[in-house]
Amino acid sequence: MPITHRLLAVSVAVMWGLNFLAIDASLAQFPPYFLVALRFALIAMPTILLVPFPKVQVRWLIGYGLGFGTLQFLFLYWGMAIGMPPGLASLVLQASAPFTVLLGATLLRERLSAAQVVGILIAVAGLAIVGMHRAGTAALAPFLLTVAGAFGWALGNICNRQARATEPLRFTLWMSVVPPLPMLALSLAVEGSDAIAASFTDLTSPTGILALAGLAYTILIGTVAGSGIWSWLMARHAAGVVAPFSLLVPVVGIAAAWIVLGQAAAWQELIGGALLVGGVLLGSLRPGSPRQLARPRTSAAMPASNSASKSRATASGAPS
Repeated sequence: MPITHRLLAVSVAVMWGLNFLAIDASLAQFPPYFLVALRFALIAMPTILLVPFPKVQVRWLIGYGLGFGTLQFLFLYWGMAIGMPPGLASLVLQASAPFTVLLGATLLRERLSAAQVVGILIAVAGLAIVGMHRAGTAALAPFLLTVAGAFGWALGNICNRQARATEPLRFTLWMSVVPPLPMLALSLAVEGSDAIAASFTDLTSPTGILALAGLAYTILIGTVAGSGIWSWLMARHAAGVVAPFSLLVPVVGIAAAWIVLGQAAAWQELIGGALLVGGVLLGSLRPGSPRQLARPRTSAAMPASNSASKSRATASGAPS
């Protein structure tokens, strides 16, 4: 993996780590379900008008949009709205990695290596430690909702892998067409039109300005730039090479929450987080293994400008 690609992977981890602060700022102004709908609607509208449809099967694009876009952010925003700290949310969302491996084994009949099994067990132990600490010191519901969001991300990963998009940025943008309508319908049913209308008042206040800035960051940096670059990297390198860089996301998220918001993680959360991240790393660092998730594509499936040595299927096992 060239150094420039490694730097791009690190930059995505920074983008996604700071994204949790942006989400937290936006949730101070907008209801969570409506915020998800608004986030993706603002991407979907110009995408439909200006971006050609990617060369993928529609079912996998819809599946990716429902898993990655709808379920992940429905539960993540809901959890953060009722008390999940941004830094801890960035850590717990790492559970998407073992979920992805287990779904790959269950749905795609991919064989698990010994390292993956041990890594999953370690990651689950770390997640259990964080969950037990949260249960003893705060409401457990925000933690469980964030875990559910990680599972939604994993479902999206499987669809992303099956799509094998040769135009990752187009694929990322068109995925955003899926969440707005179901999330808007859910928002109207649960949050109500009055709450939606009220969220557009006082947008010129400090809270409103920060919320709009957070929304802009989430759309332009977190979704378009971050997810686009990540899909581009995953289309060119084995998942086991790219995915470990996402382990920097909770490092950035926890550090940023501590510096900006003064939210320091408890030692139990740090220990559980270290186990979770360590388990994910153990299960993903398997370059060259015959059981690796990524499989070479045929030369016809890749653009002519890419060499065969860079031809890799996108496993999208990133747990961020």
